[in-house]
Amino acid sequence: MNEWPGLGTAFWLQLTRDLRLAFRHIGQAANPLMFFVMVTTLFPLALSPAPELLQAIAPGVIWVSALLASLLAAESLFRQDVEDGTMEQLALSPQPLSLLLLAKTTAHWLMTGLPLVLMAPIVGHALFLPGDAVPETMLALLLATPVLSLAGAVMAALTVGLRRGGGLLSLLILPIVMPVLIFGARATDMAMQGLDVGGVMYLLAAILLLAVSLAPAGMAAAMRISLD
Repeated sequence: MNEWPGLGTAFWLQLTRDLRLAFRHIGQAANPLMFFVMVTTLFPLALSPAPELLQAIAPGVIWVSALLASLLAAESLFRQDVEDGTMEQLALSPQPLSLLLLAKTTAHWLMTGLPLVLMAPIVGHALFLPGDAVPETMLALLLATPVLSLAGAVMAALTVGLRRGGGLLSLLILPIVMPVLIFGARATDMAMQGLDVGGVMYLLAAILLLAVSLAPAGMAAAMRISLD
């Protein structure tokens, strides 16, 4: 009967610890958000400020930028903890490693994924995204960015032992998250056309549930392989 409160407390303590560390290095945590904003706002300068053109490319630009920003943040997710020995202590702790890594990934999403969702209206305005499509885009990003973080965490745990695993990490993540990119961009495009996006949202929610179910065990197994 006392196991579940213990697991919940362990999750919360790990989450708050990682959030405190992230706020101490807020500049590093803000890099993916800055990348997302810079990439999306540079398109009007690189192509044309014509509203019709920017509106046509808005779904692809927003979602590709979100994906690349998530890749940028994934490489450093576990590296510092592995280098200073914290990860070995977590692996030896009585609490499940999968739970602790899930807490670390949740903190990572709160610092990198959630700001992307909140920044979507500003980015959408820069790309002349219709106001009616902004809520649907934010909801799609809210469902998709945790999947990007979870997939990135699994692959980051697998490649954390490599000195220069950034390129390999990108190659491993991209095929896995491609459905998220396709469905997310489709949701934004359908919202721009005034179509019902419920079906696409259900698909993104199903992918999120699948990722939450499978990713923690995959993270733990990959991390133990890397530590060995």
